[in-house]
Amino acid sequence: MESQNRREKPTSSARRNSKKRKLSEDFDADCTAAAASTGKAREDIVRDVLDQVEILDSAFSSTEVDRAAAKSAVHVLSELAKNEEFVSLIVECGAVPALVRHLQAPPPLREGDSTSNPYEHEVEKGSAFTLGLLAVKPEHQELIVDAGALSHLVNLLKRHNDCQNSRAVNGVIRRAADAITNLAHENSNIKIRVRHEVGIPPLVDLLEFNDMKVQRAAAGALRTLAFKNDENKNQIVECNALPTLMLMLQSEDAAIHYEAVGVIGNLVHSSPKIKKEVLLAGALQPVIGLLSSCCSESQREAALLLGQFAATDSDCKVHIVQRGAVPPLIEMLQSSDPHLREMSAFALGRLAQDTHNQAGIAHSGGIVPLLKLLDSKNGSAQHNAAFALYGLADNEDNVADFLKFGGFQKFHDGDFFVQPTKDCIAKTIKRLEEKIHGRVLSHLLYLLRVAERVVQRRVALALAHLCSPDDQKTIFIDNKGLELLLELLESTNLKQKRDGSEALYKLATKGSSLSPVDAAPPSPTPQVYLGEQYVNNPTLADVTFLVEGKRFYAHRICLLASSDAFRAMFDGGYREKDAKDVEIPNIRWDVFKLMMRYIYTGSVDVDVDIAQELLRAADQYLLEGLKRLCECAISKDISTENVSLMYELSEAFNATSLRNACILFVLEKFDKLSAMPWYSHLIRRILPEMRNYFAIELGRHMQQPSMHQ
Repeated sequence: MESQNRREKPTSSARRNSKKRKLSEDFDADCTAAAASTGKAREDIVRDVLDQVEILDSAFSSTEVDRAAAKSAVHVLSELAKNEEFVSLIVECGAVPALVRHLQAPPPLREGDSTSNPYEHEVEKGSAFTLGLLAVKPEHQELIVDAGALSHLVNLLKRHNDCQNSRAVNGVIRRAADAITNLAHENSNIKIRVRHEVGIPPLVDLLEFNDMKVQRAAAGALRTLAFKNDENKNQIVECNALPTLMLMLQSEDAAIHYEAVGVIGNLVHSSPKIKKEVLLAGALQPVIGLLSSCCSESQREAALLLGQFAATDSDCKVHIVQRGAVPPLIEMLQSSDPHLREMSAFALGRLAQDTHNQAGIAHSGGIVPLLKLLDSKNGSAQHNAAFALYGLADNEDNVADFLKFGGFQKFHDGDFFVQPTKDCIAKTIKRLEEKIHGRVLSHLLYLLRVAERVVQRRVALALAHLCSPDDQKTIFIDNKGLELLLELLESTNLKQKRDGSEALYKLATKGSSLSPVDAAPPSPTPQVYLGEQYVNNPTLADVTFLVEGKRFYAHRICLLASSDAFRAMFDGGYREKDAKDVEIPNIRWDVFKLMMRYIYTGSVDVDVDIAQELLRAADQYLLEGLKRLCECAISKDISTENVSLMYELSEAFNATSLRNACILFVLEKFDKLSAMPWYSHLIRRILPEMRNYFAIELGRHMQQPSMHQ
């Protein structure tokens, strides 16, 4: 599907450009609006057209007067037809039948008279030209053909057989070929009718005509007839057009080799059989030569054709590269012409599907211009570049260059227009990720140590997203990749800050051991697990707490086992040791009751409204499990507005899990937080703890036992 789309659009565009050249040749382009510039009203134009049609209807004879009148009338109509606003009007006034009639020479004045007619070939030439102008509008094509134009146009193609070549003969043949081109343009029915009128053989013969303009016109017609019509393709090849087309590919005339490569492109499109015949006829090297042509249109068509050749088989891909196609294709990637960039990327994409070509394309400098092409606003060019890069990423030798030149950032940040391109980019990232090991990883670690700073940062950023969790410590601790990412957070460049934040967040969440909050505290010791029924129960209670003036009954054995703070209170030299009533002055009743429930049961639901007070109490009484439950509840309430305060809270109570949650929140919500005036101050404040967090967590992941040990 991708191949077909790449073939159709450029061909249509090229045919339109070719058509415009044909219709304007030998006429002053400034005259195309001549009739309009006179300021005549529509009624005057209609009257003029009707007058000329009447002249043509009455002047079909070989007298000099009639021939002169017919020539003049045809000229007036052709000048008007150059303005597209008048084309439909001319058709509506009945000009088509009159013009079709004058495509043939009038009968001689006397039977058997062999003397030439006045203005021989001139009237026919003008009629063919005018009909070609009228055929620019698709709605008129069938009307012209139904009026009998095709048989007369085909006869005009053969006029050189009946007389000596002359400028007049060459002109009428060329205009006939151009008219056929325009009539058959995007009209499958007329393409078939041209073949039925036996129009293809004379067009093939004209490829060898001694007038280069005629050659070009014949090639243009064949190009149109071959497009998406298998029967026409086969007949063109059967008429032995290929040898002449091979010679035309090597012409010094840009217009000739442009039309020739266009014909060949349409012949081979969706036709493996003809593609093979074209290659056997020797097309490969001349087409590669056109990549360096001064004609950008020929370059574009040659690149497109090479892409089609490359789909034939792997050997053909290799042969194209061996014969020198890669350097000019890469040069075309950097052209100011967007169509050249699009088609060269298409050809390189096809070539890059072969293992032997991938390293060569990269070594010749193909990666950087292909990456730049991802920024194109042309969806087709963007997709072609993505497809080529996908092929290059299959070779381990290219992976380091992808990361070195910032390829991962291009993939990650790119704005891709269509889903197939997005899918292709995703597959390329996956392909790179699968290759980050062994010698590829060794090469990247080497770059982290010795490359210039900008390359080191690119590699570190990419590896944060691509590397295996098992390699994180090696990359980011042992080879200082972490420091490169942390540096970016203090950059004055907003994008660098964003890239650093995203990479660090990815690094933190990719490894299963790196979690913002471990909300699973250790269970209380089974021997002192008294249960919910003993919470604030005077049965067997041996200590009473006074909280907000109310008594809370407790059991020393449970408290002693719960934390060092209670052991110091009841087993040390504090006055609470022998006191029956212990006053708790700084904790509310609800908070204290929840804390005691945790001590007795080992679990408790922590509501966010009470979590901070409970955290303070848990910290005071050294209840680490409860602290972590509180931190988990608080971390769910972190927002861009309160993250700074939450970090302060974590510092105040040495709440490690909450602090880690704040760190990851800051990394994850960069876009929102970076707009805050206090963001830079917050980053500087948390950076040391962020460094410790990653160092500890990455080291911890490496210490975890393997799943398959």
